[in-house]
Amino acid sequence: MSRFETDTALRVRSDSTTYDVMLDPGWSIGERPNGGYLLAILARAALATTGKPSPLAVSAHYLRAPSSGPAEVRTELTRSGRRVSTARSTIWQGDQPYIDALVTAGELHQAPVEWDDKTEPVMPPPEECELAHNPHVHISLFEQIELRVDPSTAPFPAPNGDPSMRFWFRLADGSPPDLLSLLLAVDSGPPTVFHLSKFGWAPTVELTVLLRGLPAPGWVKVESKTSTVADSWFDETATAWDSTGRLVAQARQLALVGEG
Repeated sequence: MSRFETDTALRVRSDSTTYDVMLDPGWSIGERPNGGYLLAILARAALATTGKPSPLAVSAHYLRAPSSGPAEVRTELTRSGRRVSTARSTIWQGDQPYIDALVTAGELHQAPVEWDDKTEPVMPPPEECELAHNPHVHISLFEQIELRVDPSTAPFPAPNGDPSMRFWFRLADGSPPDLLSLLLAVDSGPPTVFHLSKFGWAPTVELTVLLRGLPAPGWVKVESKTSTVADSWFDETATAWDSTGRLVAQARQLALVGEG
């Protein structure tokens, strides 16, 4: 098993709808687990509950930030169908819910894309890109993934005023990407508002990810953009392509501008 699989693993309880999980500190930004890592745990529990192999759409509300350590995931099957099923999946610590997600699941195949208005960005190869870092905070997440940022979009040392970023993603242990690791990939880059000199932790309030295809082995290419910053809130969209150039994930989130 990859480190990612191990650290998102669940232990089912006798009621078959509640799972124990250990939130590993290795996937954190500062002291808080990354939102995409948590989303993968929620999706894994929902897949076990629905009996379907692939998440199709995952929409989560981040009610509060959990701490690393033991937690439980409570699930509820809300619809069971032949092709598509849906489950609610919630991370709890103590007597409080922390992240609440609705996961629609089915089965994805290596089908060709019939129509696409997304243009895959042109980027330097990974070896010519910069290893992601943040001089303001320790990010243990960057020890578990390899994130290489297109130099023209790197926010450090000088933000460029354009809240967009392009980067390559892969798991640090060399494991090939899968659908659950795509949930991490689209939420793994530095916040695009860093280019507006808005630094600090940018907590996600809502994140929706659409999975569009099984990723091929190799690097995942991600482009993220912000369209509006207002009243301390910003949106961020992320699109991911696999090593063959196939679009495999789309995400959109609402987050709070960091202070730092």
